[in-house]
This record gives sequence, C-alpha cells and structure tokens, in this order.
Amino acid sequence: MQRITDVASHYAIDPDDLELYGKYKAKLSDDLWERIKDRPNGKLVLVTAINPTPAGEGKTTTSIGLTDALNVIGKKAVVALREPSLGPCFGIKGGAAGGGYAQVVPMEDLNLHFTGDFHAITSANNLLAALLDNHIKQGNELRIDLKNINWKRCEDMNDRQLRNIVIGMGGKGDGVVREDHFVITVASEIMAILCLADDMEDLKRRLARIIVAYDVEGKPVTAEDLHATGAMAALLKDAIKPNIIQTLEHNMAIVHGGPFANIAHGCNSVQATRFALKLGDIAVTEAGFGADLGAEKFFDIKCQMAGFTPDAVVLVATVRALKYNGGVAKTELVPENLDALKKGIVNLEKHIENLQAYGVPVVVAINQFATDTEAELRFIEEFCREKGAEFALSKVHGEGGKGGVALANAVVRTLETKTSHFHPVQRLEDDLYTKIRSVATTIYGAEDVIFEPKAKKALDKLIELGFEHVPVCMAKTQYSLSDDPKKLGRPSGFNITVRDAYVSAGAGFVVCLTGDIMTMPGLPKKPAAFDIDVVNGKITGLF
Repeated sequence: MQRITDVASHYAIDPDDLELYGKYKAKLSDDLWERIKDRPNGKLVLVTAINPTPAGEGKTTTSIGLTDALNVIGKKAVVALREPSLGPCFGIKGGAAGGGYAQVVPMEDLNLHFTGDFHAITSANNLLAALLDNHIKQGNELRIDLKNINWKRCEDMNDRQLRNIVIGMGGKGDGVVREDHFVITVASEIMAILCLADDMEDLKRRLARIIVAYDVEGKPVTAEDLHATGAMAALLKDAIKPNIIQTLEHNMAIVHGGPFANIAHGCNSVQATRFALKLGDIAVTEAGFGADLGAEKFFDIKCQMAGFTPDAVVLVATVRALKYNGGVAKTELVPENLDALKKGIVNLEKHIENLQAYGVPVVVAINQFATDTEAELRFIEEFCREKGAEFALSKVHGEGGKGGVALANAVVRTLETKTSHFHPVQRLEDDLYTKIRSVATTIYGAEDVIFEPKAKKALDKLIELGFEHVPVCMAKTQYSLSDDPKKLGRPSGFNITVRDAYVSAGAGFVVCLTGDIMTMPGLPKKPAAFDIDVVNGKITGLF
C-alpha cells in the first residue's frame, strides 16, 4: 500500500485536505469540497448486476477492477463504494472489499471498524431510542401511544434474538414495560439520512424530521419534539465526511455509507458520489444486489433526490450464475451446458430491459471464470447484441486492471457514442399506490400488487399525513425478481404482496415490506466468524 497522502496527491489533493486515520485511511475535509465544488462533473457510471446467486457475480470486484482498468487506458477514474456491514462479515456473505487483484485495501480495516462511521450511526440511533423511552418514563408529556412506537434500536450484527423483545422489565425505576425491536444498523433510517444528506445542515434538518412514534390522537412525534437533533448530529459530526482508501493499483476509492439494498436504499452517500464526480473524469459507483433493487433505488431515489444523471450502466453477470438461473445445481455449474444457459439468460434479459427503461446505455460485463467455454461466452455476446447492449469480458479478479481493459474500452466507447436519456420509473407526482405498482409491474414483471390490510391502512395514513409524493423504497428479496426467493430466471404470472409500510421521513421515502423480508438478519449454522482469528498480530479468515 502507498500512504493515503500519496494516493490523494495523484488527484491534486493536499495533505491539509485530509483528516488522517493512520497511514492508509483518511476522510475528505469540508474545505476540499469548497475548493472543488464548482468544477465540471465527470461522467457517472453505475455498476449493477443480475439477481445474486450462490455462484457469486462479483459486482464490487468489477467496480474496482473497472476503475483500475480505466486508469490503465489513461482515464482518471475514481470509484465510490459502500462500507461493509459487520453482520455479513461474521455471517455468510463476507465483506465488501472486492476480490482477487481487484480489491480495495486495507481490507481488514474496511471490513471491520474502518473509521467508526457505523458505530457513530448506531450510537445516534440508540441515543434517540434512549431519549424516547426516557421521555415516556419522565411523564410522557407528548402523550406518546405506547402501542404506536415505530423507532427501533439497532446494532451492526446479525442477531435474530433481538428482532422482537420486551424492554423496561424490573422495578419502577427501570422504565416502562413495552414491546421493542432491533434492526441491523444498515437498515436504520439514520444510515439512509447520512447517505442522502448534502451537508451538516441538511443532515440536521433530516434528523429533526424523523418520526419516532405517534401520540394518542395519531399525530406524529418527531426527533425534534424529543430535543434529540443536536446531540445526534454531534455523534455524526465525523461520520458524515467521506472516507478514502486505495485499490491494489493505488487508485482512489471513496467508501462511505452502507445501506442494504434489499431492506434499504442500497447506495453509498450522495457526498461520496459528488466528490468522485469532481475528482475524476469518470466516477464509477455501485448499488447493492441486483438491478431490480440497487439500480432501481439508485435511479428512483438517489438520482432524483441528488440531481444525478447517470451516463452509462454496467450490468455484471457470470456464465455460472446464468446457468444456475436455468436450473442447474451449484455443484454442477462447471460443465458446459448451453441448454441451461438459454433458460437462465432470461434473468439477464429482464435486467437489460429494465435498465433501458430508464433511458441509460447498458454495457453487459461477463465476469469470466476459467471454466467458461467459448460457446457459452459467444452465446451471451450474441444475445446482448440482439438486445441492444454493449458486451465485454472482464478478468479483473485474476489480472487486475489489465484484465478489465476490454470492459473499460467498451464503457468509454459507450460514453463517447451514446447519449443517456435518463428518466426515473417512479414519478414523484404520482400517488404511493401508483409508484409501488410502477416498480412492481415495470421492474419486477409482476402482474399486480396485493396490499394486505395492514399495509393499506399504513399507506392511507401516510397519504393523510402528506407523504404521498415521496419515492417508495421496496424491501424485497434479492434472490428473485419476484418476492419469492425460489422463483429464479424471469418469473411470470406472479403478484407482489405488500404486507406493511412506514415512512422514513428524514430520509424522504416510504418503505414497503414485501414477502418475508426481515430488517434484522440471523446467523447461519456455521457463521464466517468461526474462521476469523488473529495470528501473529494479523487478522485472518476475513473475505
């Protein structure tokens, strides 16, 4: 690794513009933003993927490798990524630092405590919870309805035991007994607020708007009503500043924020993306999970709120994952199987169509494995051309930047020859029900949406409260275009069931829960934590 000051100097960033966290990590200062904010923006390229499978697609790896490859061919590119959550690191999915020769480093720091952003978000979330319960204990002047509290505590860990709990047990001095819940930190509204805030003043405005509960008359009770805004902002004073580290080829990576895309909006911070657009000719960014989740929320929520216009999108897939979508077991993905590939490629087809529905040029990147055959790769290439999408192979995992030159050239060619006509699928002027149906029918391919009575009651209440014209953030399984994780490929003839809804008033969107999606994951029978250790002063077992 190079010292982070040396990495930053390649982008004309002075050491005084950095707030250092040791030799290899730093935060970008507010003073730097004031100096560069009037520069013209570079091109904005989103990296997304097909629906994830156990075979792995390599979206973050591709984002990092593409950035290195763009620099190899003479473009000044910056990648903007999300920070990993400890839950998946110790669970089953692992971290989010890329892989092979397309990684950001120091990966151990990134995957664990990093610069403490997630701890600050967790503390701010739980401070608000403590102030809420203290207010109730001290006489409940705001007449909060104990059966209508929607603010949940959080921690950045997979802990199913905390999904539904009872608090305030013990004596009279131990608080008021009530039901409570935990969410994972990356599902906290404060995570979304941090990632969507323009600056500290905007952050404070958003924090103040958080609805923590409703009073006995059904009126919202906010964080501002609890006098929590200033103290929460103080905890987030440093966390709001974007972090920088480096790729293995010493290119700059801005890593900031980390909402999940299946239960939150799945994008790194607005500030990180803005810095990348000012510091590079090309800003490469990624959004979580498949294009039906991360890309949809990037386009419909983040771009609409921040005023971004994406210039191109890279859609990552693998031969193995497409064969899995075609019905092949994970253990049988190596042998050539054109029949399964033809069945499974419909998943790629639907994602191409979805991205084209936003008016953004598409480049399909096949993350190549040594077991892929010429016939399989040729079939995918011809399919992509028929669908009007560029196509390129990527070998960044094994070869780093030089293995992504073909992809980088395809992206540059697209940027130079095709014009983005970006337009969102969710129109803010539409009502909540229309926006939900737009996403479900246009992006997922559903026939219709079923609203359970609880969800309909919640949505009607939110419309009554004035939240009709905000975006919707759909919480849905990442494994399928439908809300059933077992329906692979391109399912048809299905409905999406919305079982509940609530407003993240500070973030500025309404969250709709579909299927069996949970906001606090659990650990598997053999968690990744079993293999993590410290040996001779070095952390081992992280991936």
